[in-house]
Amino acid sequence: MPLDLPAVPSRVVAAPMAGGPSTVELAAAVGDAGGLGSLAAGYRTPAAVAEEVERLRAVSAAPFGVNVFSPVPPGDPARVAAYAELLAPRAAGLGTALGEPVHTDDDHDAKVALLAELRPAVVSFAFGVPPARSVEALHAADVPVWLTVTSPEEAAEAAAAGADALVVQGWEAGGHRGGSDDEPAQLGTLPLLALVRRVTDLPLVAAGGIADGQGVAAVLAAGAALAQLGTAFLRTPEAGTSPAHAAALATDRPTTVTRAFTGRSARALVNRATAELSAAAPAAYPEVHLLTAPLRAAARAAGDAEEMHLWAGEAHVLAEEVPAGELVRRLAAEAREALAAARF
Repeated sequence: MPLDLPAVPSRVVAAPMAGGPSTVELAAAVGDAGGLGSLAAGYRTPAAVAEEVERLRAVSAAPFGVNVFSPVPPGDPARVAAYAELLAPRAAGLGTALGEPVHTDDDHDAKVALLAELRPAVVSFAFGVPPARSVEALHAADVPVWLTVTSPEEAAEAAAAGADALVVQGWEAGGHRGGSDDEPAQLGTLPLLALVRRVTDLPLVAAGGIADGQGVAAVLAAGAALAQLGTAFLRTPEAGTSPAHAAALATDRPTTVTRAFTGRSARALVNRATAELSAAAPAAYPEVHLLTAPLRAAARAAGDAEEMHLWAGEAHVLAEEVPAGELVRRLAAEAREALAAARF
């Protein structure tokens, strides 16, 4: 294990999943089983993030990471307004109104300052390279910074920005794209690892399409120091996944990459909303996220899987309804067996 990575005996990281799935209970269970648990600061107030860190440290001494969104430019107001007109009948059908599509930076600076004070084992960033001041503040507090990349060009930029490790997110990954919102190459995890290794010698954390021990072994053999799994944990009892979402993951629905729910590209299970809205959805985050939030909340409360976001990676059918700690231990054991069997 490289010295600038936290001790993760299992080599398994639970991906930070904002909006509910990443809970204190999930992070604790993963950490206590020898993995690296994660909290997601996205969409939460700084006070809520501080409260979650306090609760996690009260129940587990294991290291953990916290993920923060990097600020992004505003979208086109005219396109957002046109999209709101398209969404209005859908919201009305669920008995709710649309949200206010304002542009915010999700309290970025306040969260970075808080985490510099709280000093988790890692602070990771998604949605591109954060401002230099964010990296500098965390480094001044001796907090390692992980930056998410989806291309070798982004990897070079992240390395130059002072990243201590890179989360290398392949096209297979579920949820939001962690780097640029425009990915013409759409590189899978294994080729992306190979290309990133050519431009940096930083430790790499592989993400995307990893859902079993053989997948963990594959990315470790390909040069990753750790394997990050998200969708694989969504059906664990510790995750905050909604029942409708968890049930849909167990089906053989295909996935698609869409901006329909948040205005930012994300991989989700195909449903009525992705089929009918994806072509019209503008690149406008977080405006579209805030616009659709009440609609999605109403769908979630009604158990309507056709109108809500069902984030999922391409290997979602491999996700199982098992305790998170048991899953971490099994992934590690299977990875060791796979690596041993592959020796020649």
